[in-house]
Amino acid sequence: METILSVLQVIISVIVVFLVLMHSGKDAGLSGAFGVGSGTGPLGGGSMVERNLNRWTIFFAILFILNAIVLLKRPWA
Repeated sequence: METILSVLQVIISVIVVFLVLMHSGKDAGLSGAFGVGSGTGPLGGGSMVERNLNRWTIFFAILFILNAIVLLKRPWA
């Protein structure tokens, strides 16, 4: 079980890093290379793609934290 969660943690962390790099910053970052919108809206995301990118980043960040907590508090050890 620990091995499965550890491998899952690595996969999630790679996804989180990729999603964070996709976000546009002051210089549009990598998101400009992939066509992610650079406009601004009421919550910072100008396009539907940007809002979905924000949602996926938050989802995987929470998943990363929860998996880390489960790995730290593993009852089977």
